[in-house]
Amino acid sequence: MNDNEFRDWSHKAADWGADYRASLRDRPVRAQTKPGAIFNAVPVTPPEAPEAMDAIFADFETLILPGMTHWQHPRFFAYFPANAAPASVVAEQLVTAMAAQCMLWQTSPAATELETRVLDWLRRALGLPDGFTGVIQDSASSATLAAVLVMRERSLKWAGNKEGLAGQKRLRIYCSGQVHTSIDRAIWVAGIGEDNLIRIPTIGELQGMDPTALEAAITADKAAGFLPAGIIASVGGTSIGGTDDIAAVCVVARKHDLYVHVDAAWAGSAMICPEFRHLWAGVEQADSVVFNPHKWLGAQFDCSAHFLRDPDSLVKTLAIQPEFLKTHGHDGIINYSEWSVPLGRRFRALKIWFLLRAYGLEKLRTMIRNHVSWSQTLAKRLGTTPDFRITSAPMLSLFSFRYEPKGAADLDAHNLALVAAINDDGRIYLTQTKLNGQSVIRFQAGAFDMTEADADMAGDVIIEMAQKITREK
Repeated sequence: MNDNEFRDWSHKAADWGADYRASLRDRPVRAQTKPGAIFNAVPVTPPEAPEAMDAIFADFETLILPGMTHWQHPRFFAYFPANAAPASVVAEQLVTAMAAQCMLWQTSPAATELETRVLDWLRRALGLPDGFTGVIQDSASSATLAAVLVMRERSLKWAGNKEGLAGQKRLRIYCSGQVHTSIDRAIWVAGIGEDNLIRIPTIGELQGMDPTALEAAITADKAAGFLPAGIIASVGGTSIGGTDDIAAVCVVARKHDLYVHVDAAWAGSAMICPEFRHLWAGVEQADSVVFNPHKWLGAQFDCSAHFLRDPDSLVKTLAIQPEFLKTHGHDGIINYSEWSVPLGRRFRALKIWFLLRAYGLEKLRTMIRNHVSWSQTLAKRLGTTPDFRITSAPMLSLFSFRYEPKGAADLDAHNLALVAAINDDGRIYLTQTKLNGQSVIRFQAGAFDMTEADADMAGDVIIEMAQKITREK
């Protein structure tokens, strides 16, 4: 591809993207293809000779596009959102065109210095105190892994990286059963072992870990010869929004000198609204906090904000400085690759800068407040509709429900059939989870371009499809 062709196809791709976003409401939310259809349609062997871009682009539209689930669809109510606000997309186009490797200050000073500034913008927007310093990770999974590694090294007096875990006391990490599975994976990768991730029973409507049970587990582990290392607290867990009492957890942690990491991957975005900050009261006492601007806030994936009270502990855990990575002649600079597990780093700060400047905090607050309000309205509607039961009250814009028609032989199977019918219909997209051993259906409002009419349609579709599958059964 020569320079003129690159310019031409870049324009076409940008135009296609704008047309695509404008057409989303006319498309089914979830891909409607059968397993293996796309794989079998792609030739077994790669081409030996160049192919025309016209042909490649045509295949993209006819073969690839029908197999895509449309995460930017305004009626995407499944999982959590992965919003990509248009201003953020434009920033990513620029980042892709520059294709810089931003691992060190010297490899792109603007990337490092803008990251420092916009992470402080986010800290201020969330109401976190001055003592926190931020870094952009690729995902909350990576931030949590980094936190677990710090817990490990801190508890072992910084000997784990050098000596390994063999011969050391068995470490313990504590969390509730409502945390994301990325916590399990972090425990695996850190070498701590799944058996040493201790699940604390939950209490209350928000399904937070019981501080008394947490204290008892730590005390018992110490008596048994284990080495407690840290606690992972949740604000807005993936299943039903499970949220711990951060202040109470931190009281226990300080008593036993344990590191506290707060996973607020989805719900953290809502903390730009002061009225929601009670949900993580006490967060200023935590050692690290993560939230994903690439979820609810609108930053193009991937973009996870990781805040730390003591970044030196993270750098001490992760930094390796061979001669070829040193920046000579400059003191006091930050190399963010020393704050992350991967060495390579993309220029992620640019999309946050574009996002916050193009929309402003107040417009983003309005979006989040609307989503919360519309979700609560839908929960009330379903809660007063015959045969529906709200199984977990709205946590911000997330709630769960269950359809329980009289005479249904297997209500779990009936609810799973309802989810499948809704998603096959295509107008909205939902997912299911388990709550107290029962299959329930999740609803979360979070799409960047969602309107109140989309929430109303969600209610119409849920009720319509529930009545349809009941008649058919």
